[in-house]
Amino acid sequence: MNEYYVYILSNKYNNVVYIGISNNIERRLSEHKSHDIPGFSKKYNLDKLVYYECFSSPAEAIGREKQLKGWVRRKKDALIEKENPDWRDLSVDWYSNNNPLSS
Repeated sequence: MNEYYVYILSNKYNNVVYIGISNNIERRLSEHKSHDIPGFSKKYNLDKLVYYECFSSPAEAIGREKQLKGWVRRKKDALIEKENPDWRDLSVDWYSNNNPLSS
């Protein structure tokens, strides 16, 4: 089964957020963290995964991405803080045995 992810990145200051979509979130996050690809996330050093959702179809993921991008910043912050109040990097443990995405 294919999975599609909508994710939100921030930086160490939590002053900028980036919303993206991917069918391989680990690969895509690695690209963000390496800063090899020019663009918004490189410019603002957005390499901290603070929120993500998983979908079974690309249409659902694209729809959610568009919805989130249309929200005002305080609503995005509230969504993040509901699931991740400390704005910690959710990808820190992805390369350990406790990785829920490896299952």
